[in-house]
Amino acid sequence: MSIVEDLIAHPGFEEGVYWKMVKYQKNEKIVEQGDESQDLYLLKKGSARVLGSVEMENKRRIQPGVCDIAAGDVFGELSLFDHQPRSATIVCLEDCTVIVIDGAKISHFLEENTGLGYRFMREMMETLVKRLRVSNEKIFSLFAWGLKAHRIDEHLP
Repeated sequence: MSIVEDLIAHPGFEEGVYWKMVKYQKNEKIVEQGDESQDLYLLKKGSARVLGSVEMENKRRIQPGVCDIAAGDVFGELSLFDHQPRSATIVCLEDCTVIVIDGAKISHFLEENTGLGYRFMREMMETLVKRLRVSNEKIFSLFAWGLKAHRIDEHLP
């Protein structure tokens, strides 16, 4: 069980005060890039896709899928920590049930419950590190593809 699931089960972390359960339909956006929310999300049922907005030449925008999210996955943690707008859009691939945790209230709760707070921060750090490693691999692959596509690799030692 993840720390977020432990929080939901904690008797002091009441539904309606700290979190709520929300149902989304297939193709519905859970989060939109640029939103100001600092909420944290736990996908309880269904699957969703992370989309990044990219501007191409002639100011044409595309939204390629970056990765998929499955039941049990947590997302939205970046805005919880840095208070910046959402960096991606999350769209349901099928009907989804999501636990939405109030970003300001979870911070206060974790400050009051330091044991849970430590476990929460540790698990979020592990999640972020894992995602960073996957992102690095994708960036390196794209970089290599770009070098090859432009035949720059032929001029490298």
